[in-house]
Amino acid sequence: MTPPTPAGEPAIVTEGAAVRRPPGDGTTLGPRTVLLLALTCAVGVGNVYFPQAITPLVAAGLGTTPDAATLVVTATQIGYTAGILLLVPLGDRIPYRPFLVALLLLAGLGLLAAGCAPALPALVAAAACVGVTTVAAQLIAPLAAGMVAPDRRGAVMGTLLSGSIGGMLLARTFSGTLGERLGWRAPYLVAAVVVLLLAVVLARALPVTAPPPPRPYPSLLAESLRLWRTEPQLRRSCLYQATVFGGFSAVWTCLALLLAGPAYGLGGQAVGMLALVGAVTMFCTPLAGRLVDRRGPDPVNLVCVLGVLVAAAVLAVGARGGTVGTAALVAGTLLLDIAMQCGTVANQARVFALRPDARSRLNTAYMTCAYLGGSAGSWAGVRVHDRAGWPGVCALVALLASLALARHLVALYGRPPGAGARGVRVPGAGGRG
Repeated sequence: MTPPTPAGEPAIVTEGAAVRRPPGDGTTLGPRTVLLLALTCAVGVGNVYFPQAITPLVAAGLGTTPDAATLVVTATQIGYTAGILLLVPLGDRIPYRPFLVALLLLAGLGLLAAGCAPALPALVAAAACVGVTTVAAQLIAPLAAGMVAPDRRGAVMGTLLSGSIGGMLLARTFSGTLGERLGWRAPYLVAAVVVLLLAVVLARALPVTAPPPPRPYPSLLAESLRLWRTEPQLRRSCLYQATVFGGFSAVWTCLALLLAGPAYGLGGQAVGMLALVGAVTMFCTPLAGRLVDRRGPDPVNLVCVLGVLVAAAVLAVGARGGTVGTAALVAGTLLLDIAMQCGTVANQARVFALRPDARSRLNTAYMTCAYLGGSAGSWAGVRVHDRAGWPGVCALVALLASLALARHLVALYGRPPGAGARGVRVPGAGGRG
């Protein structure tokens, strides 16, 4: 007879029977499995970002304009947003192993289709399919959180976040370098092979889990929307991340256009090398987490939003080209990366403190808003760049950061003293947001 399992905790299936281990006893995910999951996060997130570095190569290879080629980036991000909204909640209903393996297989097939696309419309459609199915990183976090001991949980989450950041940063280097040498199709085909290999490995390495009690799919989707409507702190964090990530996406989508233009005359490899500078971010996010633990998320958010404003001003100098412009792009993109990722730590700390029993659904609402903002930022950035060039893109980043700053100042000073965010310790400040 199968013992009862508390809702939301995975059961381990052994010899056909679901057997409940003590929650988080640390026996289900060893260090090698955690590293494998971090690698999966890196590859999944990387699939969203590597097209940013090869848009000029796509344009040249398919005989279209660079602006039109950026539709591939936008389609990938829109697809990723749809996948977070429509597929991630199913992690509360479907066992993780078959779900992750199926998504990886579909993502691999989508990458193969993109690499073989004969024209831009087919590539855009394949990119959207890749975005929808490459949401593994958003499923791995709740999987790992329920399968490690409480005293390992923070370290494991940090490892997974580092994998995601590394994938986001290194993907541009990978695609830019490989694309310059072998053409724009090569990054898609190589990524497809890697994703399909990961699917095979995870099918053998992950423990089998029994799902929580089944819930109707419509109710899972509706719960994320309900939480967004009823939790002011969630809405506030969503606004911060959507605006900052929108500016971040606008910069990285248009950066390839700037570097390929007359001011620099460089190719996709230059974008990839510039992205390597952002690897520093991997060492900054743990510091941001400790600051959030000590002082709460609001001060960290304030510093990060101000950092985005400074980054916009520095990046604007990049339009000059030459040594000065290159130095400005390096400094500005580094500051922008650090501000965006450290702000993410603060936002997630605020969000996950609201409802410990609904973190997956909170994460669905939060990440959906974040990537809607990113998709809108990519779309708007290209349009602004077409009309006002790189300085216009930097002005867009500053405008978005100003919106976040104005909302944050209202939250800090437009509320009664001492009324903190529910469930989040904010010394000396607080409120309903």
